[in-house]
Amino acid sequence: MNLQIDIAEGNEKSVIRLSGEIDAYTAPQLKEKLLPLTKKEGHQTEVNLEDVHYMDSTGLGVFVSALKSTNENNSDMRLVDLQDRVLRLFQITGLDDIITIDTPIRGGND
Repeated sequence: MNLQIDIAEGNEKSVIRLSGEIDAYTAPQLKEKLLPLTKKEGHQTEVNLEDVHYMDSTGLGVFVSALKSTNENNSDMRLVDLQDRVLRLFQITGLDDIITIDTPIRGGND
């Protein structure tokens, strides 16, 4: 499966909506689109992962690179709406402690 990247770019904030899989094949494409946004001083980048159902370690590496870039350029990045499977990768690796992740609480008996 491929990765679709939709970017809504603003002056102070950009939103990236990802759909598909982030793996060794698609990660370079994501890195090419994401890193320039993190290099804008004072800019906030929100990455919506609601439609990403699979990510491997290469994808995690892209987000680590983006985090380093935000720290170097006084910008901000947050990941939102992660699927449970993808969120678990960040938790297992401890990256959820250093990358801002906003995820709604799923489940419940409504």
